[in-house]
Amino acid sequence: MASRADNIASSLSLANFSKATELKNRIWFTIGALIVFRFLSFVPLPGVNPLILESLYEQTRGGILDLFNTFSGGSLERMSLIALGVMPYITASIVIQLAASLHPALAALKKEGATGRQKLNQYTRYGTVFLCAIQGWFLASGLEAYGASSGLQAVVIPGLTFRITAVISLVGGTMFLLWLGEQITSRGIGNGVSLIIMAGIVAQFPSFGANLFEGARSGSISGFVIVGLIVMIVGLVLFICFMERAQRRLLIQYPKRASAKGMMQADRSHLPLKLNTAGVIPPIFASSLLLLPLTISQFAGQSIDTESTAGGIITSMNFYLQHGQPLYLALYAAGIIFFCFFYTAVVFNPEETAENLKKNGGFIPGIRPGKRTQDYLDYVLTRITVIGAIYLTLVCVIPEYMFSQTGVAMVMGGTSLLIVVNVTVDTISQIQSHLLAHQYGDLIKKAKLKGRLR
Repeated sequence: MASRADNIASSLSLANFSKATELKNRIWFTIGALIVFRFLSFVPLPGVNPLILESLYEQTRGGILDLFNTFSGGSLERMSLIALGVMPYITASIVIQLAASLHPALAALKKEGATGRQKLNQYTRYGTVFLCAIQGWFLASGLEAYGASSGLQAVVIPGLTFRITAVISLVGGTMFLLWLGEQITSRGIGNGVSLIIMAGIVAQFPSFGANLFEGARSGSISGFVIVGLIVMIVGLVLFICFMERAQRRLLIQYPKRASAKGMMQADRSHLPLKLNTAGVIPPIFASSLLLLPLTISQFAGQSIDTESTAGGIITSMNFYLQHGQPLYLALYAAGIIFFCFFYTAVVFNPEETAENLKKNGGFIPGIRPGKRTQDYLDYVLTRITVIGAIYLTLVCVIPEYMFSQTGVAMVMGGTSLLIVVNVTVDTISQIQSHLLAHQYGDLIKKAKLKGRLR
């Protein structure tokens, strides 16, 4: 017979939301922090002319800047204080994770628990500052050079002073976003950095919808295409929700132990292996690498000599690596599949997992502990990663092809949908956990009151 606590957990709903005061405060704090983030995205860098910058940005569409601009909520397009967003932090954290898997000293830090994680987080922040400084310097220098070659000067007074000011402002903006994300994580609801990225992507959705219906009004986009795109987006969201929740659960059994009543019982648990262990990292890496040559040639502008052999190669490469081209789609799919296997191998270590199971006395039924368990985990992980790679490839390549054929701006790409759905599901799960904890707290209070009455 189920206990009262089990009945509360099974009948969990949002109806008791009004009673959870702490949860409401956390949600309001999160909303306020995200509003501050959106306000900052409209504060331009000192010494930049926003009107000329907008016309310059229109000439560089289609490159890697579009990807970063989407993640920063349009901050890069407006060259605001937070133009770099949290992407330097994401890059630094990935580099530290890779180094922790390859370097023995960092691997030892990773095994030290909370102290080691704190040290690795400190290294990640140092790397973030370094990457922000490098990217900010090249961004300021490229803005000066590109404006001069195009006959438009987005920088009011170019020079060393502007570059130093831009670097300091961009580093400060990114570090403030990291602090804001930490505040959301500790005092709000959900993962702060992930919510900031999602807020930047969601902020682009209204302009996407407006452009879509404006195209329908002007006749450049047919109503059939709009309906097809909406159906595709809804179908992809449902498909992503299903696949991201999919797991392969491996049964873990522990030896029999004496219970309080003197009976011997065996504990059982499950080791969940996500179908998509790599997350959204593979499409981000693959698209960044493919769009990098196009971005460099766009910033080179008129300095490329199309009559020369090198200029002809660059021009041909730009044509074949544009969005929707067969070569781009093929390389994009290959890059996603490669990074799926590569990053899964970095994130999940079968040898370490098998060793931890052996130390705790756990084993997979029918599989010997140690080397046999490691081989079995590697066998299962490789096969579910194949399904995960195919899923990521379909989710990212199909919207890419559809948007290139219809000529619609690719704001609602597969990567954007993946991030939005993942963060939304994670945030809803945390809200439900807070509601469950609140209901269990009420149950404990009622039980104490009844005990006193007796």
